Amino acid sequence: MATIFTPKLCTVYWHHKRSQYVVQNKKKKKPHSHYMPTNLLLTVLREATGKELGQLSVCSKLCYAIGGAPYQITGCAIGFFLQIYLLDVALLDPFYASIILFVGRAWDAITDPTVGFLISRIFFHLSFIGFLQGIVLSTPFAVLCYFLIWYVPSVDQGKVVWYLIFYCSFQTLQTCFHVPYSALTMFISTEQKERDSATAYRMTVEVLGTLIGTAVQGQIVGMASAPCISAGEDLNSTDLQVASEVNITEPHRNAYMIASGVICSIYVLCAMVLFLGVKEQKETCRVRTEPMPFFQGIRMVMGHGPYAKLVMGFLFTSLAFMFLEGNFALFCSYTLGFRNDFQNILLVIMLSATLAIPFWQWFLTKFGKKTAVFIGTTSVVPFLISVVLVPSNLIVTYIVSFAAGVSVAAAFLLPWSMLPDVVDDFKVQNPESQGHEAIFYSFYVFFTKFASGVSLGVSTLSLDFAGYVTRGCTQPAEVDLTLKILVSAAPIFFIIIGLLIFISYPINEEKRQGNNKLLKEQRENEIDSDSTELNVV
Repeated sequence: MATIFTPKLCTVYWHHKRSQYVVQNKKKKKPHSHYMPTNLLLTVLREATGKELGQLSVCSKLCYAIGGAPYQITGCAIGFFLQIYLLDVALLDPFYASIILFVGRAWDAITDPTVGFLISRIFFHLSFIGFLQGIVLSTPFAVLCYFLIWYVPSVDQGKVVWYLIFYCSFQTLQTCFHVPYSALTMFISTEQKERDSATAYRMTVEVLGTLIGTAVQGQIVGMASAPCISAGEDLNSTDLQVASEVNITEPHRNAYMIASGVICSIYVLCAMVLFLGVKEQKETCRVRTEPMPFFQGIRMVMGHGPYAKLVMGFLFTSLAFMFLEGNFALFCSYTLGFRNDFQNILLVIMLSATLAIPFWQWFLTKFGKKTAVFIGTTSVVPFLISVVLVPSNLIVTYIVSFAAGVSVAAAFLLPWSMLPDVVDDFKVQNPESQGHEAIFYSFYVFFTKFASGVSLGVSTLSLDFAGYVTRGCTQPAEVDLTLKILVSAAPIFFIIIGLLIFISYPINEEKRQGNNKLLKEQRENEIDSDSTELNVV
């Protein structure tokens, strides 16, 4: 039977090993102290606990990963369906819909660095409050606002204000969830290998979350899709009887509310699993400095070269995938003519992405993260070209969508796998300035959400200029051309810019492993300093 090491037994075991160490040094006539050196102390703890320090259990990794699902489930539902919901169900003019989408995302982007800055200050002054507590407190208010986004108010005059208020409120509250969760990566383990493994678990669950979001929202809404109207009618007019003429019935609106209710339930469940199943190891970042002023924090993070290049590179590649995500439903419905199948096409993309995550985790381990960025991002380009040039065919579209999902998986995994490397590089170069993880993560999220807001706002405004007809069975040729540009030409352009920036990204595998070694030495030095406080007789 294996011995169960209680704290008391661990202490006795430590004294026994320390005594052996002193006796051995006396025999070898070496100078010694009453304190065991760090390397032996770590060995003792490994022997006593039966595992490496910083090692995470599979259960902890799974619980941590599940916490990332709500962000992706709601983000996927909003990204794929909010635009078409505002246009075809809420019956908003494309101009007002573009304002809602852009303002909501812009507000969301602004809240990220602000929340990151506040979190750094709150957690410094109130050490008993951790990231997990902030996540739990924001959850009930976030799900309420999310539910109200998908409710169509009865007063037409107040629709724009309604959606702006609850969309911005939800984005703020979700930021209070996601920024602490993202920064939590640095506090679940001291080992880079364990953090990378946990990130792979997280990305698998997050892509699965997009699959769930697409399935729940798409299938429920798809069963109650509102009918289109013929070319002779005009839904963009101010005629108050339009709604009744085109049969906008309650089931069509209720379908969105039912889907949002299901997603809200999943959101709460995932937050509870994260809170109960993950232990925040605050001691993994022992040296913490006084939080700096807001604008000084901006200069600090953007002044770190590797971080700036990583963020700018992923800003453009994220912009590419945001254009694709935000317009693909309309592209499938109108340009390809698959109005009743677009939700299934989206489901195939997310299913393929979910299955491809383990492959990309193996690939980046085998060939390096920088190589994975170039291979993973460029692999989507042929499919973006073919989906536009190949004549409309449902089977071909499914095949292309499945292949494109492999690249989507790389877009999910790689940023979050590379961010800890940049933070580690900053710690190595600035050992006296620690505890700024939330700022680094929040600014990255700021830029990705800014890209999302730009893509949605520009896309909807472009459709308005092209003459988009709300819920029309067919669209003008200008709209078809605009959609082709938004899902093919624009993403390819931004991918090229992003990859050009990544050429100068300095952290390769050799640099990453060197930083990891230096950080281990820093932590051992800290333990050496702390161990001198243990006076052993």
